[in-house]
Amino acid sequence: MATDNRINFWRRNTKVPGSVQPVYGAQHPPLDPRLRRTYPKDPKPKFNNLKSKKACSFHEFACSTNDAWDIDDEEDDNFCGTPFPMSFMPSGQDSTLSVHSQKLQHETGETEHVLPHILTPPRNDGHNPVDDGSECEGVNGKFVKSSSDADISTSSVRASLQKQQSLPVRPIIPLVARISDQNASGAPPMTVREKNRLDKFKQLLASPNTDLEELRKHSWSGIPREVRPITWRLLSGYLPANKERRELVLKRKREEYFGFIEQYYHSRTDEHYKDTYRQIHIDIPRTNPLIPLFQQPAVQEVFERILFIWAIRHPASGYVQGINDLVTPFFVVFLSEFVTEDVENFDVAALPLETQRNIEADSFWCMSKLLDGIQDNYTFAQPGIQNKVKALEELVSRIDVDIHNHFKKYEVEYLQFAFRWMNNLLMRELPLRCTIRLWDTYQAEAEGFSHFHLYVCAAFLIEWRREILCMVDFQSLLMLLQNLPTIHWGNEEVGLLLAEAYRLKYMFADAPSHYKR
Repeated sequence: MATDNRINFWRRNTKVPGSVQPVYGAQHPPLDPRLRRTYPKDPKPKFNNLKSKKACSFHEFACSTNDAWDIDDEEDDNFCGTPFPMSFMPSGQDSTLSVHSQKLQHETGETEHVLPHILTPPRNDGHNPVDDGSECEGVNGKFVKSSSDADISTSSVRASLQKQQSLPVRPIIPLVARISDQNASGAPPMTVREKNRLDKFKQLLASPNTDLEELRKHSWSGIPREVRPITWRLLSGYLPANKERRELVLKRKREEYFGFIEQYYHSRTDEHYKDTYRQIHIDIPRTNPLIPLFQQPAVQEVFERILFIWAIRHPASGYVQGINDLVTPFFVVFLSEFVTEDVENFDVAALPLETQRNIEADSFWCMSKLLDGIQDNYTFAQPGIQNKVKALEELVSRIDVDIHNHFKKYEVEYLQFAFRWMNNLLMRELPLRCTIRLWDTYQAEAEGFSHFHLYVCAAFLIEWRREILCMVDFQSLLMLLQNLPTIHWGNEEVGLLLAEAYRLKYMFADAPSHYKR
């Protein structure tokens, strides 16, 4: 099946004009850094084709390699044995000891060295531990005493557990930011400075004609949650700066969107569009699978309508996998306008029908405005992404030659990890709360999604410089780049990332002779 997908990747679908086959991306968010572990090498790596022959073109690369940016179900079973933070594990010493043992096993690669008071190897005197009447379990030819019989109170185990518990642990925060989550460090929800910023935003938005340039300047460093919905509508170009015209424009655009629904949505089962709708229907449940909000049937139906209407109104690109991710930040931001509690677990069906319709229409139009600036990322052969990946490679070769040479040494192509960064705008690499903060700045930049994003990707790559240089084989490098530990990132980390990206842009954007060798 995977082979057929690769062969047909670049073929046009005759039933859907201008359509391309979906681009596969990893379907799982980054792992919890506290549960990170190194993995045993696959005896039959899936990347042999890439290492044996360097692709001379994007088309040849896609046809001759596996999807390096996709982790299939089989790999997921092997590599993501514990995909949840420790707070989701059963409480008690047994679960803590189990996780601790798994971490040590993968870190040392030697089962017999893990908690020697718990693991008991077979004795050489012919005496079988099972004969003692103690309750044991066999693991890889060795015997592991159950927790009911093991002496967990021994000094070595106690010291190990106490050391683990004494490590500083950042609080687990939800994937979707709430008002109290201004920073990952658990800072107070509203400081004096933040209150002053909020007042400034309200003053700008209340003026008869909002100064969009001034609004962009204040939005660059983050938008307060209370005014983010209206600010995003203005900065995306969905609403006019004139305050008196906003209600009229909102009403007209919302009616226009549902006019599209009445006119086109019934055609999703037609022969001409059924393949497009089928792919959308398959991708929607994969969108942020660990956030309950996006698994609600009402929300999935909203996303299906938004994506289908956009696809048939843009035949040059049609629907491409990855576009489904771009709806979620807008939907969450516009939903937060009506929800003061935990957004990620909120039941959308509890809202009035008119409110649900307004959120859907606003999400559609703002996503459309975003895609208008990066549509070449999703047209046939995706030339926009190819150009951006090449530009990223040239930029990294100038700002950090060690990383660039490290990739060359182990034959890692930028396309294998940066394709997803460009296709999904880093949404698969960052928690959703960080994406929303990132998009505050993208909305404030003149070409945030199409141009500034390149420098954010470069800064993001350099952020993991130490970890990258520690990896000394192809598979470990690719696994790291596809599962970067950002699950506990917050506003502070995103702010530093954006500051570094701005520095790179200032140095290279207007200096072509410095940009290329």
